[in-house]
Amino acid sequence: MRILCLFLSLFAMSHLSAQSDPELPYREIPEAPEDYTSGNMAARMIDGLGFRYYWATEGLRQEDLDYKPSEDARSCWETLQHLHGLSGTIINAAKNQPNARVDNSEMTFEEIRKATLENLAEAATLMRGKNAEEVGELKVIFQRGERQSSFPYWNMINGPIADAIWHAGQIVSFRRASGNPFNGRASVFMGTAPK
Repeated sequence: MRILCLFLSLFAMSHLSAQSDPELPYREIPEAPEDYTSGNMAARMIDGLGFRYYWATEGLRQEDLDYKPSEDARSCWETLQHLHGLSGTIINAAKNQPNARVDNSEMTFEEIRKATLENLAEAATLMRGKNAEEVGELKVIFQRGERQSSFPYWNMINGPIADAIWHAGQIVSFRRASGNPFNGRASVFMGTAPK
């Protein structure tokens, strides 16, 4: 019996440690920059989103992904697919590249989670250190066939970044409703992982 308990304890510990992937960005928020440039402020907003997304999606189960609050609402999985698309818009704006629709319907949860976190980390890295003039030159560009529309970076802040933060909060709410609450020991104020 003691051996069985020991085996089960070791299995549980390895399972819990495997759920928290230190290879993925945003397990913790990067250290804050020294100065408050326009680019650093935008990067820090993206970092805050990345941290929230990391912990909102950490340890999601299939029943969490399937959860939807009502028949005509998006499921958790559909919300994650939308968040992946938003992360593409965020990285493309940091690169000053047009956005085209991306088909992520064949991606797994692990692939979408990893790609979303990597998009956010790269976008924050590209934004860090940019001055107001450099940020002012960035555009949010949408490409639909031959038609292209362009918006100032201001729209990135109140649009895709704010929208993605909103949806990360929905994931936290959805997972709570499906019986798998967010790890509240992750400090969104300090940007630190549970100890």
